[in-house]
Amino acid sequence: QLQLVESGGGLVQPGGSLRLSCAASVSGPAWKSAAVGWFRQAPGKEREGVSAISHSGGATNYADSVKGRFTISRDNAKNTVYLQMNSLKPEDTAVYYCAANIETGMPILKSNEYPYWGQGTQVTVSS
Repeated sequence: QLQLVESGGGLVQPGGSLRLSCAASVSGPAWKSAAVGWFRQAPGKEREGVSAISHSGGATNYADSVKGRFTISRDNAKNTVYLQMNSLKPEDTAVYYCAANIETGMPILKSNEYPYWGQGTQVTVSS
């Protein structure tokens, strides 16, 4: 069973930075074959894909709204994926979730491709 725990959310001013972490608790080699995605959901809006990284870390994917501002990375030795968020805007305010897909290992930004989800962490960008 693959369990995910997000951390690093909080309140930040516009233009500021945060780094989110997604730590996996796994039994067996599942983590090393898993693609991991970050998704977010703002109040009254649908969940949207933000970024994803392949099982090896060699391929990444970003939503147009965060390209050039967010960077996804992973440390498989620590079973952790990171989302570095810079130049944050008020419209980035949302609950951020990480999710894992063991089957394909590819960085897809479709939430229905991910069966494993964390509980979410709140990010609020406000002055």
